[in-house]
Amino acid sequence: MIISASTDYRAAAKRRLPPFLFHYLDGGSYAEHTLRRNVEDLADIALRQRVLNDMSELDLTTRFFDETLSIPLALSPVGLTGMYARRGEVQAAKAAESKGIPFTMSTVSVCPIEEVAPAIERPMWFQLYILKDRGFMRNVLERAKAAGVTTLIFTVDMPVPGSRYRDAHSGMSGPNAAARRVLQAMTHPHWAWNVGLRGKPHDLGNISTYRGNPTGLADYIGWLGENFDPSISWKELEWIREFWDGPMIIKGILDPDDARDAVSFGADGVVVSNHGGRQLDGTPSTARALPAIADAVKGQLKIIADSGVRTGLDVVRMLALGADCVMLGRAYIYALAVDGEAGVCNLLDLIEKEMRVAMVLTGARTIDDINADMLVRELKQAAR
Repeated sequence: MIISASTDYRAAAKRRLPPFLFHYLDGGSYAEHTLRRNVEDLADIALRQRVLNDMSELDLTTRFFDETLSIPLALSPVGLTGMYARRGEVQAAKAAESKGIPFTMSTVSVCPIEEVAPAIERPMWFQLYILKDRGFMRNVLERAKAAGVTTLIFTVDMPVPGSRYRDAHSGMSGPNAAARRVLQAMTHPHWAWNVGLRGKPHDLGNISTYRGNPTGLADYIGWLGENFDPSISWKELEWIREFWDGPMIIKGILDPDDARDAVSFGADGVVVSNHGGRQLDGTPSTARALPAIADAVKGQLKIIADSGVRTGLDVVRMLALGADCVMLGRAYIYALAVDGEAGVCNLLDLIEKEMRVAMVLTGARTIDDINADMLVRELKQAAR
């Protein structure tokens, strides 16, 4: 087990959350090999320790498009965030703003865009899937623009849902799922009171706003299953590129050829990601896929990496492997489930401290100093 602050938050979240919610967040697809490799492979990345370099002055800020980030980190889009804490998207967005980093809202959030955007001053990012209902896609993009969203994250590695067997066992889906969820809530009174009762409405806010009627958890799996579009291609994205005049980032890239296609398409960035091990089990971990992609497209667009990130040291490792910025998903939701906005703020503070330690001990005074030269020799060669 990787010992970290997120490990402690994970254990606490497991105690606090009804099992159907914990395992929906914590699980992956099939036998969960990629889920485990994401963490293990990243933890195995060795960095060169350097000493006696006068590291009294560090600068962790970075420019990302037109934003200055206090650290090169953004909160990933996570579906149903508002089920993990009362109006969870609002709390997470406030925590990100207080830290000076972006919050990315999911298409399938509990809180709608119109609730989250006014709660913060910093413009947020928004994540979108290709869905069969193109009317919904246009509607939500127009609403995102009106709310001041600056950056669009387009998730392309989910033309069909992955086979997530934990969900059927936990009560998220499968026979008698609704009754099982009610029983689980009754045995987790803190969640039942704070989120189950006081955190309503529990619907998919962005979808409900479009449809004009509540789309609750019972409809979640069915609606998504009917609307994911396996016919997705680069051509399907052209109208969105024309419509969206801000940065557009393609999320779910694992192959250098797909990264080159993103450059040809005109994307402003890619997220090197296997969806946190929740889609195709057996794909490379992000840590293994990232160096080849960086070698193929570094400098032609922004490279973000996610999946397996649990610590500030992991952030430094991803940057050394070729990322310009890193996204944090499960780790911040564990903290959110335990202590809301304060939990996320605490986790982000700890990640920054861990980054500072790693930078001092590798001789990196600025974020630009974190590169492949920090990797031990065999990894440096592989990254090239």
